Amino acid sequence: MLVTGASGFVGRPLVAALAAAGLAVRAATRSAVRFPAGVEPAVVPDFTQPVDWDPLLRGIDAVVHAAGLAHADSARIPVGTFDRVNRVATQQLAMAASRAGVAHFVFVSSVRAQIGASAEHVLRETDAPRPTDRYGRSKLEAEAAVRAAGVPFTILRPVVIYGPEAKANFRLLVRLASLPIPLPFAAFAHRRSILCIDNLISAILFVLSHRTTIGETFLIADPVPVTLRDLIVMLRQAQGRKPGLVAVPPRLLRLALTVLGQAHLWDRISGELAVDTGKLEALGWRPAVDTKAGLAAALHGLANGPGRQWLAPRDANG
Repeated sequence: MLVTGASGFVGRPLVAALAAAGLAVRAATRSAVRFPAGVEPAVVPDFTQPVDWDPLLRGIDAVVHAAGLAHADSARIPVGTFDRVNRVATQQLAMAASRAGVAHFVFVSSVRAQIGASAEHVLRETDAPRPTDRYGRSKLEAEAAVRAAGVPFTILRPVVIYGPEAKANFRLLVRLASLPIPLPFAAFAHRRSILCIDNLISAILFVLSHRTTIGETFLIADPVPVTLRDLIVMLRQAQGRKPGLVAVPPRLLRLALTVLGQAHLWDRISGELAVDTGKLEALGWRPAVDTKAGLAAALHGLANGPGRQWLAPRDANG
């Protein structure tokens, strides 16, 4: 099995889980990384450059394509880079997998291929895709490239992912919850779906072992959407603290963020984005953990990881 982005936030624990399940894994990364025993490392160029996938696909029966360019710093990313890294590189890998006779190509896409930062109703796979930014459009176009490549595929659209090595959005939320002051989120009742890294990995393992998922696209999330208010409460409870929330009208907080030049944060904490995971659950998948347990484990990992450097920015691409 070939895993791309194998040193990234998703790729590293995925490779460990596949290896623990007794599967032979070839782990593609941009630089040399130490993996569990039995994992074969493979260094590939940055996806802004062409990659010769044919040698890496010899003897491979399944591919999990988890590498890609994340959207956290989209304003600073040159025009065309999202297309090159997310669409073109995915297309080239999928076509090479088809030539190699790969039996299953799992593409880790994003909910942003289907919708923007919020949705007025519970999102399902049958809803027409309406991405709102370059990142989402590049992911949707990458999905189309996978479908056109002729390789048996499954496409996963995860919502925002959290875990011990989580990136910008979750780290920002943890920073807020860790502040020793009351927070103005008691009135925030909009629901948002989030996804524990353990649940994403369980979904990937599930689709790899169930051929009924081939040719399908699935939204992936934790079992129950949560509000920002609930998230702060769970994070503070996991720290052994009281909720410490006060009710401030959301419109006033939006005004304050705008005045402070932080209007972009509003999209991260407002609006509703709940997804229905019933399609994959109907085939037998069940999330590995609930959100409360997942948040507690993520906090423990962030606080006790190597060097306790959980506030430092990390490379998103693996």
